[in-house]
Amino acid sequence: MPTRRETLKLALTAGALAASGGSMALAADATVTLPMGNGERPLVAYPGKRPLIRLTTRPPQLETPFSVFDEGPITPNDAFFVRYHLAKIPLSIDPDAYRLTVGGKVDNPLSLSLHDLRTGFEPVEFVAVNECSGNGRGFSNPRVGGGQLANGAMGCARWKGVPLKALLAKAGVKPGVVQVSFEGLDRPLLSPPFVKALDVDHARDGEVMVAYAMNGEDLPWLNGFPARLVVPGYYGTYWMKHLAEITALDAPFDGFWMKSAYRIPDNACACVEPGKTPASTVPIGRLNVRSFITNLQEGATVAANQDLLVRGIAFDGGYGIANVAVSPDEGRSWVDATLGEDLGKYAFRPWTARLTLPAGEHRLLVRATNGAGQAQPLEPLWNPSGYMRNVVECVNVRAA
Repeated sequence: MPTRRETLKLALTAGALAASGGSMALAADATVTLPMGNGERPLVAYPGKRPLIRLTTRPPQLETPFSVFDEGPITPNDAFFVRYHLAKIPLSIDPDAYRLTVGGKVDNPLSLSLHDLRTGFEPVEFVAVNECSGNGRGFSNPRVGGGQLANGAMGCARWKGVPLKALLAKAGVKPGVVQVSFEGLDRPLLSPPFVKALDVDHARDGEVMVAYAMNGEDLPWLNGFPARLVVPGYYGTYWMKHLAEITALDAPFDGFWMKSAYRIPDNACACVEPGKTPASTVPIGRLNVRSFITNLQEGATVAANQDLLVRGIAFDGGYGIANVAVSPDEGRSWVDATLGEDLGKYAFRPWTARLTLPAGEHRLLVRATNGAGQAQPLEPLWNPSGYMRNVVECVNVRAA
């Protein structure tokens, strides 16, 4: 854990930077051009982060450069994407003064210190993917509103903390509770407070976690220090950072970020005809199955008529990856990939495949199928918010 002096130093540095430049950014090192309209973005270093792709400054939205995902199935802390909703993010948190409250319809309201979380409960640890609901939104056609993200708003980490179930049990959830809501330390200027909720059975499933460690270290500041909610298999909108309040409710939470925002069409594909409005919506939920080629860049030149190693990652919302297949010819034929280390049903699953490409232009496709038989669609599905993109991804290469 940071000492008081280290915490104060970071707070003062961040505060000075915010006052002088309106952000916590340290330097703009370079730019990248994402493969979409208006795709030029700065690469910017923030406290605790290597240079990441900046989408917005206030609040900070930082995308992981895609090359990071070829380094291995665990995303390093300093490369993990950053997504805030509210402009007033916490620039100073005293870990000794921090408290997490558990209240509402409970028998024994709690006020827990970080020390209490670390020592007062049996810890759990698992690997899980956190993916922004709008990951890949920038590729939507027709274009939709919201942050125009490429595919870097995702990451996979080893999380350690306290099962939410244990906190709720200690507080004593009263009969009649139907949902549990969560709020962090960031605050709005004009928008509604960012509060999310889970059904009580989900909150008590034993997998939802209040995490205080990530990849064997304290949570990075910009990923929720000192504690955050981890909801394995679900989109990142539920993964509340800087978690401060847990509230048991005897009626469904109807705040803006549940009732109006982060909702998808109420049908099997969560999609509508492009440009149309859905007749009804439901809150977004589990991650879709996805897969990516990570070791070949768009437009790369590879050796013709020689063994070509193709590798990548796949993941889903918790059924586990059953199969990954790669097509060298735009889907006319498929080659089964070899699955790599299984770090758990919520983790990135690495895979490799070998192809031999004749001279010429080739469009490589990758498609994953999960344990429930769900596979990626060959054509992109559309909804007005650009959520849950999981179309079969492609990389164009030239063999010579």
